[in-house]
Amino acid sequence: MRRRDPELSKGWGQIATSLLIQTKGGQQKINCANTEGIFRIVQSIPSGKAEPFKRWLAKVGYERIREIENPELAQERAKEYYEIKGYPKDWIDKRLRGIAVRQDLTDEWMQRGIEEQRDYSILTNEISKATFGIPIKKHKQVKGLDPKFKNQNLRDHMTDLELIFSMLGEASTTEITKSNAYEGFEECLESSREGGKIAGNARQELESKTGKKIVSSDNYTEITGKVKKIGK
Repeated sequence: MRRRDPELSKGWGQIATSLLIQTKGGQQKINCANTEGIFRIVQSIPSGKAEPFKRWLAKVGYERIREIENPELAQERAKEYYEIKGYPKDWIDKRLRGIAVRQDLTDEWMQRGIEEQRDYSILTNEISKATFGIPIKKHKQVKGLDPKFKNQNLRDHMTDLELIFSMLGEASTTEITKSNAYEGFEECLESSREGGKIAGNARQELESKTGKKIVSSDNYTEITGKVKKIGK
């Protein structure tokens, strides 16, 4: 494949990496690739058997371009995927609204000079700590999510109330950032703490009235149309 495709060969070090893998014959160096790398390799397969997969990749690429031109299509696609997985309709509505609120916030951060992914993660964690009283990592532990699976999105395992308070914290942060015309990481960090505190105060007030904690171990690790209990 590398002989047939010079471009594939040229970028092979970035596409496939040799890793020590435990096999029946002991540890051996095996070429490994992530999802993006596998897709690139598939594109170089000349066999007709790979053609259906190539057509699927082309279709996905076309749909992605349409979604960039019309973001509402992306929201419809997300809704469809959540429905297929078995999430309740009311939960899906809140999740999609939360995605829109999140997008407003990240757009605002971008305009304020936030560019590094690490900075986005820090700011988001500050909102979460102030909102729920625990950092994102701890929240995932409460949910029973495995840190090895980096694609496990905490919000896809939140209850309705957790989603609502997440939205409140992020929407408040957006408004505070706009109102004060904050610029740069340090000022955005301040607004993240302030926005999260507003949601945190509301959460604490509700908890005092109901006697129930908002942060819950309920999750959707096994989609059955209802929340799976994993213990308090």
